[in-house]
Amino acid sequence: MKQSMVVTDLDGTLHYRGDSFSSEVLESLHKLSSLGAIPVIATGRSLYSAYRVLGRDTPIDYLIFSSGAGIIDWKTQHIVREHTMKTKDVREAALLLHELDLEFMIHNPIPENHRFHYFGAGTDNPDFLRRLEYYREFATPALKSGFIYREACQIVVVENDDGEQSRYEYIANNLESLNVIRTTSPIDGKSTWIEIFPSTVSKSLAAEWLRLQCNIPRTRVMAVGNDYNDMDLLKWAHRSYVVGNAPDDLKSRFQNVSVHTENGFSEAVSHWIETEHHRL
Repeated sequence: MKQSMVVTDLDGTLHYRGDSFSSEVLESLHKLSSLGAIPVIATGRSLYSAYRVLGRDTPIDYLIFSSGAGIIDWKTQHIVREHTMKTKDVREAALLLHELDLEFMIHNPIPENHRFHYFGAGTDNPDFLRRLEYYREFATPALKSGFIYREACQIVVVENDDGEQSRYEYIANNLESLNVIRTTSPIDGKSTWIEIFPSTVSKSLAAEWLRLQCNIPRTRVMAVGNDYNDMDLLKWAHRSYVVGNAPDDLKSRFQNVSVHTENGFSEAVSHWIETEHHRL
């Protein structure tokens, strides 16, 4: 398995909120390393948030965090790549969100991107309020009038789970110069979050940069995910798997589907190793 790389999503794929890593997951990560493969986690979490569930002894080589805005060498703990959204792009996106009367957060640049300014719209939005409570010590309220826009890591929109149609498509179509990603809330598991990044940021772009740096052939890359924010990563990898809690349309799009949510990652790794062994 030398000269190969496995990139996996974190929440809902490798780790479940409130739980530690299963023994099967840790065994699979150790096995990949022992075989010479490069294990990589790609998460939407900030570096600060990732440290809440990842120990320094987690058996990975790299962490792609904030959906590709940053990459850290996990063994040395050095940030090897980071991206920032320009002030003009932050302003353009924020003004559109204000027009739509949406509630959102503007996150500081890396490595302080767990800190943010937030704009409320006065609507009944429980998931937005829960996220504010979760990051209370890092959240600063802001007003549309007089706010000074600066460079940022990303913007996070928390849509109200009120049955209304998501504004994701509208926002993506009106911010074509930026990368707009839809994901399911990791807090309540049903609300839609819309994350806005520079066009240079995505899980797949970060993984491709790592692939080139590590001189890994495209045919020796595997990815595992479970949600819409993994879509670009799953499309990029030579072989992709989704675990059991993935939406049905993702399951139908990717042929190799792990049916057991809890051990989906380990199942995918075992299948991939067996497939690669026979191919070689």
